[in-house]
Amino acid sequence: MEVVSSYPAPASSALKGARPSAMVRGGALDALRFLASFLIVLYHFGAEAPVRLWLFHPVFARGYLATDFFLMLSGYVLGRAYGRGVAAGTVSGPEFLRRRLTRIWPGHLMMLGCFAVFVLLAEAVDLPSIHPEQYRWTAFLMQAPLISAWGFEGGDGWNMPTWSLSALAVCYAVFPLVWRGQAKVRSAWLVLGVALALLVGADQLYRQILARPLYDIPFHQGVLRAVPLFVVGMALARVTTASPLSAKAAKVLGWSAGALLVGLQILGRFDTASIFAIAAIILACGSRPVARPSATMEWGAKLSFSLFLTHALTGAILYGALHHLITVTPIPLGVQWVMWATGFPLALAVAYAFDRYADQPVQAWLQSQIRARRAPRPEPAPSA
Repeated sequence: MEVVSSYPAPASSALKGARPSAMVRGGALDALRFLASFLIVLYHFGAEAPVRLWLFHPVFARGYLATDFFLMLSGYVLGRAYGRGVAAGTVSGPEFLRRRLTRIWPGHLMMLGCFAVFVLLAEAVDLPSIHPEQYRWTAFLMQAPLISAWGFEGGDGWNMPTWSLSALAVCYAVFPLVWRGQAKVRSAWLVLGVALALLVGADQLYRQILARPLYDIPFHQGVLRAVPLFVVGMALARVTTASPLSAKAAKVLGWSAGALLVGLQILGRFDTASIFAIAAIILACGSRPVARPSATMEWGAKLSFSLFLTHALTGAILYGALHHLITVTPIPLGVQWVMWATGFPLALAVAYAFDRYADQPVQAWLQSQIRARRAPRPEPAPSA
């Protein structure tokens, strides 16, 4: 999951009169962002373990909560970064959407292209991937334009985690309208209360109409899951800029919510309560200034987007090869676990290489092209 790209440039509050509250990188939210991305990898790779991880404890089957964290964090980060500009009208809706799609779409298309190369090579040497049914070309055509989570069936497979990018594309489109609407409400805490109520209401509505809770919505309807969580993140951004908690209150809330979240996972599946705990953690971390920025945490947060994009292909190649090897060669179970565990450092290495040698250069080129187009053209020389 947001699964989102690196934080945009910091900005201050969206409301006139609210004191500026710039975002500083390298803090607790950056650390949590990397941790959540790693938990998503663990969730997906757990299905390929010699013994599926959730057979040891159901907590390993709740990686979807990390995706919910990313969806909520996306609304929070964008509210903090773009809220003031959107409210003031200096950043238009189309401009905001262009910025966000420019950030996520190129990397998504590059990785989808890598998947296509992988599948074509596997077919050419008659070496099918682990799950050949996941690579239908109709699904490829739905994932490429980021529409697979808009209610259309048949878009499953390929780089499946990117359903959240498809859902976030809709969130980006409605962000300016929702932000301007909530900015008209004077109380930031009231905005947060309404957003949380809408989240609970959406969950109950989906249970009645779709017979599924919000956190179990099928991927092809992922936008229904993403929008309420994204809006809660936006409301959290409003609170932390207009009416943040005191440092002491934020510390108590953060540690208490963290302990509650861990305890809930040990006791059983309590999705709504877990989401409230995650929201409280974001609120606490966002209210506390980053006193000692960590370059390591900042690096991990920046890497999380590439890790999100690349880990599915890394797992498909590695575990496809390992499963094939296990079927032809007897391998002790302990050795199988060691071989499986190599997937995690390999996923980090691939994510780092993709970020440095693919995503960053492409983003730099795109930004240079955009700046060149915006540069004023020189006046023509006067005729003789």
